[in-house]
Amino acid sequence: MSRTRKAFLGTTVLAGTVALSLSLSACGKADMTKQTSPFAAAKGSKSVTLSVQTWVGAQSNVAVAKYLLEHQLGYHVDTVQVDEIPAWDALSQGRVDAILEDWGHPDQEKRYVKDKKTITAGGGNGVTGHIGWYVPKYWADKHPEVTNWKNLNKFAKQLRTSESGNKGQLMDGSPSYVTNDKALVKNLHLNYEVVFAGSEAAQITQIQQFAKEKKPFLTYWYEPQWLFNQVPMVEVKLPKYTDACAEKGTKDPQSIDCAYPTTPLQKYFNTNFAKSGGSAAAFLKNFKWTKDDQNEVSESIASSGLSADEAAKRWVDKHPDVWKAWLPKKK
Repeated sequence: MSRTRKAFLGTTVLAGTVALSLSLSACGKADMTKQTSPFAAAKGSKSVTLSVQTWVGAQSNVAVAKYLLEHQLGYHVDTVQVDEIPAWDALSQGRVDAILEDWGHPDQEKRYVKDKKTITAGGGNGVTGHIGWYVPKYWADKHPEVTNWKNLNKFAKQLRTSESGNKGQLMDGSPSYVTNDKALVKNLHLNYEVVFAGSEAAQITQIQQFAKEKKPFLTYWYEPQWLFNQVPMVEVKLPKYTDACAEKGTKDPQSIDCAYPTTPLQKYFNTNFAKSGGSAAAFLKNFKWTKDDQNEVSESIASSGLSADEAAKRWVDKHPDVWKAWLPKKK
């Protein structure tokens, strides 16, 4: 999977891969910028096509929405994995109907929502996203000063690995990620090397191995993320995020020297679907849950080995008080 998550209001994104076998879509990894849904042209059919970003939290949104659309509203739901930027193009073209978790793409919002009006904002999904640097709680408890970036150089020697050489290791996920980390290390004069685990799944495996051995580590990570339930981590305080820093970073990403922002995650719909999508559009507009809800489903998929449908059913059975509020009012 190639995930992109906007870290600033204009430029910086996170991409990653979850190497999981998810039964979310019969279409697998189809590129919807080149291929349309086989159900999209079925006139009069009750069908919806949802874009599936490939990190497990976003997959959890789609799994629950898909389950309820099918079992409560009688729709056929086609789900297709698309990277985030191509997903906006596919959404504008009507190749997919909805994106249920977007971390902020100002350029695409301006082009498609404000100018072309081919995409309509669908409101927040209830979850707030945040990217940062984290250390394991068991290490932070012994060395609380490590949770301030100003003290990181004191611990660089403890965080050396064969990949980082004589510098401390700051672990990222995939080399395809576009993050602020290299700029932050340089601009904050930190004696660290950004080392890529290879994918989000590989990063999770490495974190779990460090935790099993009670070794210290410093990693780029984010929430919501189910792994916090198994490996408690504490965020390292970076220089405070400001709009001025973000504006400077938009002009020159290499100049960034402040923390990542907090981002309320958003939904977007193809405009025609938003207007004429009937009960499905109304349901997806109402879809809104919490970080804990999402993490519950994500952990069932990524850690407990349930299929996406099984994880969705488990959550739906436990939380009728939440999802019944999403169902459109009967006229």
